[in-house]
Amino acid sequence: MAPDGANRERPVRADARRNRARILEAAEAVFAEQGAAAATDAVAARAGVAIGTVFRHFPTKPDLLKAVVMGLLDHLVAEVDAMVEDRDAAGALFDLAALVMSIGARNRAVFERLSETGVQVRVADALARLEPSIAVLLDRAKDAGAVRGDLLPEEFTAVLGALCQEAIAADWTEPFRGRVLDLLFDGLRPAG
Repeated sequence: MAPDGANRERPVRADARRNRARILEAAEAVFAEQGAAAATDAVAARAGVAIGTVFRHFPTKPDLLKAVVMGLLDHLVAEVDAMVEDRDAAGALFDLAALVMSIGARNRAVFERLSETGVQVRVADALARLEPSIAVLLDRAKDAGAVRGDLLPEEFTAVLGALCQEAIAADWTEPFRGRVLDLLFDGLRPAG
């Protein structure tokens, strides 16, 4: 029988944490520049680590791609939390939608490659993590009269998720994404 604590995982060394962070940063940049078919060697070179170090942290390319997506989501959550702290009501909600669309477009290749491997990253599922912040921003926008009073956070999230999914799949241009967001927000304004 193992003594108490014997089954606990050892803490990750500081250099291993730094390597992982550098790999993820490099992977995001390489995939954005070269597409998700870019070689893992290119990620290792950009991160300044050996290819074995990449595979020690991420045994397969889909593992690396999933980690990049989760990192993007963590970044998005942090940015939206900051919006909750210091943005005007209607502007913050629009900025949130534009940010989500932009991140999806910039990392389209990552999402496509993941789906090719059979791993689905549904935008709506990812946006569910944002619902508490979306609820705050939506309540502020309602109080300011910027959006209709009967709009629910899950409805806003569902519509935004569907638009983002289509924007990624159809490779919408930035002007087209902006136009669609304008139409969305025109439709969300109170009647009258």
